[in-house]
Amino acid sequence: MSNPDAPKIEFPCEDYPIKAMGDAGPEFHEHVVTVMERHAPGFDQTRISVRDSRNGRYQSVTVFITATGVPQLQAIFDDLKASRLTKMVL
Repeated sequence: MSNPDAPKIEFPCEDYPIKAMGDAGPEFHEHVVTVMERHAPGFDQTRISVRDSRNGRYQSVTVFITATGVPQLQAIFDDLKASRLTKMVL
């Protein structure tokens, strides 16, 4: 059931955060950057935030893009989740 009072996103939406969590390592980080470049070319890579889990097994990578619409966001989420390294996308 959807919430009729849920806030609506107006597109284009600058500084839209996307967080992907997965197996720690350069391969996961590279996957996230590659997907972002494919769907949000020119996003600010200096704003990428990386946090390791307490034991270092997992990593979260947060990027900020200018979201242009639901189709773009769905494509990003689908491509991120297509990797065996990705555990969750928010």
